[in-house]
Amino acid sequence: MRATVLIVDDHEDFRASAAALLEAEGFAVVGGAADGVAAIDAIERLRPEVVLLDIQLHDVDGFTVAEQLAAAPDPPTVILISGREASAYGPRLEAAQARGFIPKRKLSGAAVAALLG
Repeated sequence: MRATVLIVDDHEDFRASAAALLEAEGFAVVGGAADGVAAIDAIERLRPEVVLLDIQLHDVDGFTVAEQLAAAPDPPTVILISGREASAYGPRLEAAQARGFIPKRKLSGAAVAALLG
């Protein structure tokens, strides 16, 4: 069975290209959201197994959304993504309530699958 994924990013073009890439590599993309508030709503409605979550959102940052999700019963697996490298976030990334981090330029189904282990 294919893992279900929700993509949270404030750029519609990135959401579309990431969805196409992940679908082609065997994931079932169930939706997308442009900001943290919409992400929480979409997660409650769609119940994805995996959330690709951009750190830099317009309303709240991905770290905050990840913390909110971790506190919920039966939370999805969160994978943080960013156009920046991991070093830009320092210890905050290491302490994040997420399975891991993938720079957007390295996003692939294999990278997601590796974090899902």
